[in-house]
Amino acid sequence: MPQPRASEAAALHRVARRRDRNETQRTARVDVRYSTEEKADIVAKARSLNIAAAHYVGAVVMAHLDGDLALPGQRTPLDDYVDELTTLRGEVAKIGHNINQIARKLNSGDLPHSDDTATLAQAERTFAESTAGLIRYLYGPGRANEHSDPHLVTSWDGYAPDPGRADDITAARKQLVDDLDLRVKQADRLGRAPKQHVWHCSLRAAPGDRLLDDGEWADIARRVVTATGIAPADDPDGCRWIAVRHAPDHIHIAATKVRGDLRSARHWNDYLTADRELAAIEKEYGLQRVIRGDRTAAKRPHRAEQEKALRNGQAKAARERLRTVVRTAAAAATETDEFLGLLTHTEGVLVEVLHFPSGKPRGYKIALENDRNAKAEPVWFSGSTLAPDLSLPKIQSRLAAAEVPASAAEERLRPHPWHQATAATERIPHHLDQPNAEAAQAHLAAFGEALDAVALTAPPDIRTELRSAASAFERATRSRVRAEHHHARALRGAVKAMLREPAPKDGAALAMFLDAALLAVIAAARWHDRREHEQQVAAAHKSLLHLQAAYDHTAATPLLVLGQRRPSQNLADQYVRLIRQTAPAYADQILADSASQALTTALAEAEAAGHDPKRLLQQAAEERALDDARSPARTITWRVHRLSQRPAPSRRALAAQARSTGLRHVPSPEPAATAPPTIPASRPRRR
Repeated sequence: MPQPRASEAAALHRVARRRDRNETQRTARVDVRYSTEEKADIVAKARSLNIAAAHYVGAVVMAHLDGDLALPGQRTPLDDYVDELTTLRGEVAKIGHNINQIARKLNSGDLPHSDDTATLAQAERTFAESTAGLIRYLYGPGRANEHSDPHLVTSWDGYAPDPGRADDITAARKQLVDDLDLRVKQADRLGRAPKQHVWHCSLRAAPGDRLLDDGEWADIARRVVTATGIAPADDPDGCRWIAVRHAPDHIHIAATKVRGDLRSARHWNDYLTADRELAAIEKEYGLQRVIRGDRTAAKRPHRAEQEKALRNGQAKAARERLRTVVRTAAAAATETDEFLGLLTHTEGVLVEVLHFPSGKPRGYKIALENDRNAKAEPVWFSGSTLAPDLSLPKIQSRLAAAEVPASAAEERLRPHPWHQATAATERIPHHLDQPNAEAAQAHLAAFGEALDAVALTAPPDIRTELRSAASAFERATRSRVRAEHHHARALRGAVKAMLREPAPKDGAALAMFLDAALLAVIAAARWHDRREHEQQVAAAHKSLLHLQAAYDHTAATPLLVLGQRRPSQNLADQYVRLIRQTAPAYADQILADSASQALTTALAEAEAAGHDPKRLLQQAAEERALDDARSPARTITWRVHRLSQRPAPSRRALAAQARSTGLRHVPSPEPAATAPPTIPASRPRRR
């Protein structure tokens, strides 16, 4: 049996009043039939109200006709209001649940999803306008009854009512809302209350962290409201705020943004100031350090973009695929027109170039041919929306800082482009150890282009790993340090020349470059770590895994071939003694490595080409530190192999070099009339 509506019961308890006299008497009758039980109920109810049964029945009928009473099952405007409030309460619970999940994700070290921004914005709009709605959520059961023992851990003065510990939760909750909104109401009477007067912050410990007690959470909450300007320390007019704990691993801070002097709180950039304070809190409390960004990361695809890619059978969203296309074209091009031409001729890609009135290009838009919106129009992306460094002006600045040979004759005089790129990559750790941060950032950006270029020309069996390495390292190519790209002119020029010269089919040149790239990535991670660029450090480590896999696959065959050409035992023993003399710190590790056979072969072939093996080995060992090399034997092998590709210096060249530099000569280990001339102890590299 349906229950009577609240309005029906209220109508029956109204104070009886005399009806206005009508001009005409009521003489018409309406006969109504009831069952015996129904009549008994009507009479009993009328007696309880001290009125006649006929008066009771007539009053109910006339109340309905006047609109003061609704029949059971009939909807009224009040029903609509109740339904709307019920829906809003459910939405508030969902938003709160989403906020908790976002906080858990961020505090676990994961990167935020792009849709998290929209969720937080929705939460901010909903909670910011209703103190009561936020308090109701904080002390409610949660969306899936995940809230346990909600209670206050601290407040603005330490005396705020705690609904979680009160006998009458509803009354205490109302009192808490009234206390928080006191200044808001005062400011509202003066027309100075902000429309969105509620400030809300959720703080969560990472999975695996120890459980903090209420006292520790209270201290953290006070530090956060102080840092953000909500309630500065020693400010009696600070905003009113509370910290509620309804789960073991997190708290919520709620505040009203009207100060005691009825001015609005000054809390601009509160996210950044709170984040800086939380970084100090993590360190002091021994909590897991969250990976923080510096606002230089490329935009991640929205959830709709990702789902659209999955529907189309693509592993990556259009934004990510286009970013790879643009980065590869920028790495290969030598001028703006060539860059735009490469994009235009890329299969499956649409390009629209924007021009100044003078006709010069000022920007570009790019889209995939099969990526359409609801109106069947291409979904365009500008370069800056793909990544901060892919706008046309940024790309032009890098193209202008590339060392490009002036003629084919000059190109023939240079070493092999792959050897140039390898030599420039080997110098990156040295550049990163220098105090010039702008130059170091430039070398990282150029090295990112080198990885893009290598992925473009690599054999199919390792192309996926190299593309993954380049994609991961892309995040490490940018930071708040502004790159001065002219410092990396040699590396960028070598990369562009490398794309125009296919790598030797034996895989040695590629393995040589990847070996140098591994040390460069390790140095990049260390450089970013010193500057607390946490996202860049994580990106470098991720790239290192992919590079290592590609290198192991690439280097196996060339090293095996070199080892099979091992020289005679007597000559090999001579090189072993040479290794112990020139690299005593790494000798045992080198000789215990299976790649030592390839090293002795490289030394024998270098000596046969006219090089001094001792000087060559010494130069390879001292050229760059081997502390970061996973296999010093492999690294020295590739260095000796690359250095031996250069023509052996003539006697006249060595004599002139000795006179100009004043460096002493190093005697040959086995002087003989036919022995090649010795090389100075510090021969400058040819650039």
